[in-house]
Amino acid sequence: MGLIAHRLKHMAQVLIIFQVLLMNWYITKVIFAITREDSQSKKQFDEQLRLIAASDKEEAFFKARAIGLAEEECFYSDNNKKVRWEFINVSEVIPMKGLEDGAELYSRIHETEEGSSYIHSIHQKAVDIRLATCMLYQE
Repeated sequence: MGLIAHRLKHMAQVLIIFQVLLMNWYITKVIFAITREDSQSKKQFDEQLRLIAASDKEEAFFKARAIGLAEEECFYSDNNKKVRWEFINVSEVIPMKGLEDGAELYSRIHETEEGSSYIHSIHQKAVDIRLATCMLYQE
């Protein structure tokens, strides 16, 4: 009985892998508004990219909306001010062509008058990532 149960479990895992590979995958952009009680600062929005498995674009849209609605929340900050994450909507649904190493997930053209400043900030982010990964190996 142990061998049969083991083989059934293995077959179930293989089936799940096939389902994952055969699903249509979409990248969705889910937008939240962040509001803080008594805040005079600029309006803040959180743009989240979510990977969604769905049979078609419409299902991906509705699944992303369900995630957004489920993740709305309200809490109190460290200085006891109310913070609210309010789901706005799904602004993009992009079909993925395939799940493979190096596949492009998302692209956005950034325009700026300060090209060298933008490039410097990108290099600084890369250095920060590299330093953070080096520290992980030192611990």
